[in-house]
Amino acid sequence: MSNVDVDELAKFSELANSWWDRNGEFKSLHDINPLRVDLIEQQSGGLFDKRILDVGCGGGILSEALAQRGGVVTGLDMAKASLDVANLHRLESGIKVDYVLSTAEDWALENAGQYDIVACLEMLEHVPNPASVVKACATLVKPGGVVVFSTINRNVKSYVMAIAAAEYLFNMVPKGTHEHSKFIKPSELVSMIEKTSLHVDMMTGLHFNPLTQGYYFSDSNVDVNYFIVCKN
Repeated sequence: MSNVDVDELAKFSELANSWWDRNGEFKSLHDINPLRVDLIEQQSGGLFDKRILDVGCGGGILSEALAQRGGVVTGLDMAKASLDVANLHRLESGIKVDYVLSTAEDWALENAGQYDIVACLEMLEHVPNPASVVKACATLVKPGGVVVFSTINRNVKSYVMAIAAAEYLFNMVPKGTHEHSKFIKPSELVSMIEKTSLHVDMMTGLHFNPLTQGYYFSDSNVDVNYFIVCKN
């Protein structure tokens, strides 16, 4: 069986037309995107002319931003509706990104060691077997390359912040986007990473300031959203 949750696939397919509405269902992704791109660029020593794979690219928000900074970007996703939107937006923006309908595991079978950078952001909590994706990302990156993961911690605070508040109180993301049981503790993700050729280089938390309505990185805690940067 492919490492795909059909319910998750249907959920994101239904929302596909909202990917590029900056005030719509994916507003929070647009808001954090500059931070995500900056982190990847800084941790990779620049993006220009580097081969980059965006695993779980959705409508292409991250993919286009990485390509704008000089990356040679391929975006992978299993939601055809999202890729259709990504391809349409690519035509409108003129930003070159290659989009592929594939899982990371299947893509790794023919593209091992082909990428300088692999980004897998806000995706692991939406698949049945996240460890399988982590292993595929390790296979896809070149020796000396960088892999960046982001996901959500599993605890009471993350339920309150990422589900109760973000989905139901402030409508920051669509209701039903997340399932708390699928959130991944940092120790669990690190354990998955340690079973591959990757090693953890840094970990940081992504935080929201309700007063400024802005996001920022801080390693003060990784209680809710967090990023892990790995080197191969």
